[in-house]
Amino acid sequence: MTAIHYFFRHPVAEQVREEGRVEGSAEMTLNILEWRGIPVPDAVRQRVPACADREQLKAWARRAVHAANTEDLFVEG
Repeated sequence: MTAIHYFFRHPVAEQVREEGRVEGSAEMTLNILEWRGIPVPDAVRQRVPACADREQLKAWARRAVHAANTEDLFVEG
């Protein structure tokens, strides 16, 4: 049992969890755009998942809710 508990606290396990969170955030941003019927060009399909900053991905997801097009994701302010 000790090995199992140790693994979940191991930095590698945390890195795997974080990567999963980032991937999920990127996927959600693209899904929001698609659900809203906004065409998502290949450049955006590559840029969003390439981002490793969860806070940036959260900002893009918030913007996707109200965006008129994909360019609105990347406009600050």
